Amino acid sequence: MSSCSKRCLVLLEKCKNMKHLKQAHAQVFITGLHTNTFALSRLLAFCSHPHHGSLIYACRLFQHIHHPTLCICNTLIKAFLLKAKFYDTLHVFTKMLQSGLYPDNYTIPYVLKACAALHSCSLGQMVHGYSSKSGLLFDIFVGNSLMAMYSVCGDVVAARYVFDEIPRLSAVSWSVMISGYAKVGDVDSARLFFDEAPEKDRGIWGAMISGYVQNSCFKEGLYLFRLLQLTEVVPDESICVSILSACAHLGALDIGIWIHRYLNRAAVPLSIRLSTSLLDMYAKCGNLDLAKRLFDLMPERDIVCWNAMISAMALHGDGANALKLFSDMEKAGMKPDDITFIAVFTACSYSGMSHEGLQLLYKMCSVHKMEPKSEHYSCLVDLLSRAGRFEEAMVMMRRISNSGNASEETLAWRAFLSACCNHGQAQLAERAAERLLRLQNHSGVYVLLSNIYSASGKHSDARRVRDMMRNKGVDKVPGSSSVEIGGVVSEFIAGEETHPMMKEIHSVLEKMHLQLLD
Repeated sequence: MSSCSKRCLVLLEKCKNMKHLKQAHAQVFITGLHTNTFALSRLLAFCSHPHHGSLIYACRLFQHIHHPTLCICNTLIKAFLLKAKFYDTLHVFTKMLQSGLYPDNYTIPYVLKACAALHSCSLGQMVHGYSSKSGLLFDIFVGNSLMAMYSVCGDVVAARYVFDEIPRLSAVSWSVMISGYAKVGDVDSARLFFDEAPEKDRGIWGAMISGYVQNSCFKEGLYLFRLLQLTEVVPDESICVSILSACAHLGALDIGIWIHRYLNRAAVPLSIRLSTSLLDMYAKCGNLDLAKRLFDLMPERDIVCWNAMISAMALHGDGANALKLFSDMEKAGMKPDDITFIAVFTACSYSGMSHEGLQLLYKMCSVHKMEPKSEHYSCLVDLLSRAGRFEEAMVMMRRISNSGNASEETLAWRAFLSACCNHGQAQLAERAAERLLRLQNHSGVYVLLSNIYSASGKHSDARRVRDMMRNKGVDKVPGSSSVEIGGVVSEFIAGEETHPMMKEIHSVLEKMHLQLLD
């Protein structure tokens, strides 16, 4: 290779942007490297860069390569994958097969990721079949990618089949199976895989903790984190985010503070994701001031962060500041999304700001050109019915019914029924209850309706509702509460006495009762 050619290859490696790349491409032609596989693959690799490259330029370049090698095809497949052009990824793979090229253990995982992103189990099965015929199934990267694809598509049976076929499993194999079972809600099977894993690395611990939190098993997630602390495994960002979410749901402020201090001690830079999780935890555990302080200190904020802070203010009934923050977000050039408007509508609802809520609905449609979804109309039903504007709430309710979203319609009718009870609207409450019972045979509906009848002196109707509930075999869901003391979360369920210190608790309650009598 001549000195000019070597200088050209060095120039390729030093490219910082597409302008540099085009200059280097010209040098490739001048030095006669336009047929050199390595030079072409480097050109394509830079064009494939998700931030600095150009996929259009990469495609043009690829079209002028008469006999692309496997390496060049893999580079373009990866480029399409990184740019979320999943059908193009599959198209290049198909053309590759048609040209007589044989995919390797780099090609197949890329293609399987595209199948997973498209939630196309059938395409994934075809790639699985090809991998089996070509002997690639026993490659650990291909096997793990197959399991991940099946798990994303919700087929853990097929994922387990691949798991059993792989001769040498890696830690990633165990993590994928744990995540796959957790995704379909089977935390017991996920835990079995966790317990059987021969060596538990950070990925396996993270998969199980995340699986518990995703399935609302927050106490189990915190307990597993306690076990993790007894090992030499250092929790990463994902584990911290999962635990902060569990703390937020349980109100476990002490553990959340420990995580925050741990991050500070370890000098872990607070990413947007971590900062957002921390402020969400503080807000849900009752410390809005600390959540605000974290938000104000953030050098960068994404839409998730803005939404979390607006939701925090909504949760604390600070509607005025939630709307001010929404205005600040717009001034900062951040475009609101569906979650943003759910947060501001909720803020207006909790703060009795029905007029402002309707103004925001107008702004959503006319300024931001966003079509309200059933979730938004559900928030507006709550907003208007809380304010006693039942006719307007019914208009919104009809829009939800027309959308065909049964779960949102159920939530909206429940909010409407609750507001009717608060405003003493017995007739409207009866209509709402009838509609709700058609959608969901829930004990809460019977209880609310019975309460409103009792409050309005209609005791025979209240008894009729309770008898109806008993005859239909509807059990009242017991209430529960949790409290954190010394970093330990204790849960109490109405009617149960399973807590190990229940005798001591009753003894203290008895003493308190006697003191009150004195």
